[in-house]
Amino acid sequence: MRQNFDLADHERQPCEVWTRVMGYYRPVSQFNHGKKAEHAERCHFREPTAKPEG
Repeated sequence: MRQNFDLADHERQPCEVWTRVMGYYRPVSQFNHGKKAEHAERCHFREPTAKPEG
């Protein structure tokens, strides 16, 4: 069962987003302005789960 929790701003912590660049992972926070803009324009998608055969 999944529950939703409401947190006050002082209870929250920042979430660091990492992405793959040139074969390795880097935090988006370390990108320069141009790379951050490029990352914002990316099209994100979710691959559907494969169903077993048989």
